[in-house]
Amino acid sequence: MSHSETHALKQAQSDHHDESHGSVKTYLIGFVLSVILTAIPFYMVMEGDFSKATTLWSIVTFAIVQIWVHLKYFLHLNFTTENGRASTFSFLFSALIIVMVVGLSVWIIYESNAMMMY
Repeated sequence: MSHSETHALKQAQSDHHDESHGSVKTYLIGFVLSVILTAIPFYMVMEGDFSKATTLWSIVTFAIVQIWVHLKYFLHLNFTTENGRASTFSFLFSALIIVMVVGLSVWIIYESNAMMMY
């Protein structure tokens, strides 16, 4: 390998490394979005001017958007590339398994408790 080829390879690896780990700008964007997505539901709950259903659905919606912000800006999951899609599906599958294990465990414990009380 010539010196110029080695330099080009190192530059390509450096560019990929910087791209995959984000920059200060992307971290700041993620941080600002996270603060906003936390402050709005917090304000809605503290003011109490909204109905219970509106507040609950707003919290759920902002939480889902905040999950997306964290995945994109802090975990750097790229949803458009082939490798990014594989990482995203791996993450979603892991989340599904965790939700199922925790949810079903809570359900089993609740049902066991209900049967013991009768």
